[in-house]
Amino acid sequence: MTPQEQRNELDIQRRQVDFDTYDVTVDELLRRVERGRVDVAPAYQRKFRWDGERQSKLVESIFLGIPIPPLFMATNQIIGTSSNWEVVDGLQRVTTLVNFAGNDNARTRIGLKGSPLKLEKLEKLNSFHQFSFSDLPGDLRGLFEDRPLKVIVLNDKSEIRVRFDLFERINTGGIKLTHQEVRECVFRGDFIDLIDTLSERPSFEAVVRLPVSSKNDGTPQEYVLRFFAYLERYMQFEHAVKEFLDEFTITARDSPQVEKRTKIFEKTFDYLERCFPEGIKSRKGTTPVNLYEGVAVGAALAFKENPRLSLPRDLTWVLGDELKQYISGATNTRSRVRGRIEYCRDKFLGR
Repeated sequence: MTPQEQRNELDIQRRQVDFDTYDVTVDELLRRVERGRVDVAPAYQRKFRWDGERQSKLVESIFLGIPIPPLFMATNQIIGTSSNWEVVDGLQRVTTLVNFAGNDNARTRIGLKGSPLKLEKLEKLNSFHQFSFSDLPGDLRGLFEDRPLKVIVLNDKSEIRVRFDLFERINTGGIKLTHQEVRECVFRGDFIDLIDTLSERPSFEAVVRLPVSSKNDGTPQEYVLRFFAYLERYMQFEHAVKEFLDEFTITARDSPQVEKRTKIFEKTFDYLERCFPEGIKSRKGTTPVNLYEGVAVGAALAFKENPRLSLPRDLTWVLGDELKQYISGATNTRSRVRGRIEYCRDKFLGR
């Protein structure tokens, strides 16, 4: 590639990204949260992890006029309404501000429970110790509300793929979202709602046994996503799982097919629950993702060939050496993916 071609490539990519920069007061940000104009995705809500001391230090910095890092948002324009901002980077800071100075409506909007923040372990403002926002004199409350914050907003002119890429690059502050949690934040809509709903179905939870540590980080939702992605496109799989799932989510966002997908999912997992009342498990007691893909998608494909599929008499093949060759080693090649899915399909069909 020549230097000029490199410059052209850079210019094209830069034009796909459109930003606006704002200076907003704490009060204005809190009012936007209260009115639902700053949106915190459910995947984000479960990630608020700052303790009281760290929250208090942010509040103290704002009182003292110490600059804090910009908040990074993305614009969503909804026809007939004002645009709203999605939090991309700054969850902990936004949530802390609401926890300290937000009213009940703002707290409810972003899923906060319990009492508002009482300041603790401050380094400079010792007399503020154990004060909540409502405990402070009116002039100090006003001083806090009038403090400016820098907000950088990704304009909604940017295409969805660009927004997703930028979200992944910029979402670095204090917490690390999993790939699925990023998808939940960026691609919200009927398909993401469907994934969330199906991940809570009793038959799915009975079949898929996950470690406790993985139940609240988007893993159940990604297992559901994998089911649909491989069921509908396993023949097109190359080798990069993340990109494969990303592209499928982008397509499904525009064509959620909620009724059709719900029907095949429920039918498949009701069947699998009868086949595996103790769950699809390895010898370690949890459900390996590659084994899950083969068994779940294989069963769904078997149903497509035989809608009156009967329960297998023998399921020892699930942990047998023949299937093991497709779910161990270099598992994410096209041949291994196709091999484990079609092997399981044929076993359910009695071949």
